[in-house]
Amino acid sequence: MLTSTDRYLARLIALPLFGTLVIAAMLLVLDKMLRLFDFVASEGGPVSVVWRMLANLIPEYLSLGIPIGLMLGILLAFRKLATSSELDVFRAVGMSYGRLLRVPYMFAIALALVNLAIVGFVQPYARYAYEGLRFELRSGALGASIKVGEFTRLGSRITLRIEQSRNQGRELSGIFVRAESRNQQSVSATAKSGQFLATDDPDTIILRLTNGVLIHDAPNFKTPRVLSFSSHDLPIDLPKIEAFRGRGGADRELTIPELVRVNRDARTPDTLRNETRANFHFRMVEVAMMLLLPLLAVALAVPPKRSSSALGVFLSIVMVVTYHKINEYGEGLGALGRVDPIIALWGPFLLFAALIMWMYHTLATVPGGQPIGALERAFSGLGKIVKKWFRFGRRKLEASA
Repeated sequence: MLTSTDRYLARLIALPLFGTLVIAAMLLVLDKMLRLFDFVASEGGPVSVVWRMLANLIPEYLSLGIPIGLMLGILLAFRKLATSSELDVFRAVGMSYGRLLRVPYMFAIALALVNLAIVGFVQPYARYAYEGLRFELRSGALGASIKVGEFTRLGSRITLRIEQSRNQGRELSGIFVRAESRNQQSVSATAKSGQFLATDDPDTIILRLTNGVLIHDAPNFKTPRVLSFSSHDLPIDLPKIEAFRGRGGADRELTIPELVRVNRDARTPDTLRNETRANFHFRMVEVAMMLLLPLLAVALAVPPKRSSSALGVFLSIVMVVTYHKINEYGEGLGALGRVDPIIALWGPFLLFAALIMWMYHTLATVPGGQPIGALERAFSGLGKIVKKWFRFGRRKLEASA
């Protein structure tokens, strides 16, 4: 049962944890959003597909944001306790760091299970849906819009050019269209305005032209026929869209049970086996690392006495991001078959775990222990040097003025 102290710690951790998670996810989404808008615009697709693609990327961003949010949530909570001397009070009444870590580990275990569900089951399906949208956008299956001011081929026999498009492509103006048939007949038309209309046949649409001139030419015509019209319907056969591949074309699209099944299959090629093994161990070490974050956060949260340095916050982000990049590099080596994935991924994990355990042991059991005390002193000295240089430069500017 949770005590009042546990509930107090939970409140301190929850706000920065979820705040950091939301901010990190939003920053990643905004960064990707700009590139997706450029991609969709270059492919001539509808804007709505951007939101669908971003929605399928959210699980991947959550899998990156949850560890950072957990780390900063615990770190900022214990930093507040340390700088306000509340941590000294808890320690004076006999509460050890192990007792104070009860609530942080509740958050860590719960979020590790959530992250395991995301990377193991949700993210593979979301990634497949994202790649499917990219394929459909490139192939035109999403109803790619006609690029204004450019000649666009619709199938192999129709060429279309539009001067202006309004109301999301529903109102077209300044239209030129040329259609060729198999018996060498051709129809060229210009129209003041027009619009696309759906038909009962999903493979055919109608381009309704308004107020234009049509030129009909054929081999047996002495001269082309020229007709003026107030309305003319031109049927357009949509090109056939190639079906998208099945899920599992990449190891990131496989769930954890599927990775294990592919790896155990004797018919699996060595290249694919290396990729699936590396990806499986990559997901496992990323989740296992979250169980070490409470110890790391506490070790970095407590600054030296009479110090309010935020060096621990900076180091925590650097360590988590660096470890993630090392895991990505290890996964790449394992996928190529150069290093066994167990060594490439669990080796750095054990080294990272040993470093964290030493830092936590130094803080919790060594009297006056401060795992980053040397770095604190070095950065403090560097800060003093920088301040002196600024003061010296300012005095020189004042003297010259």
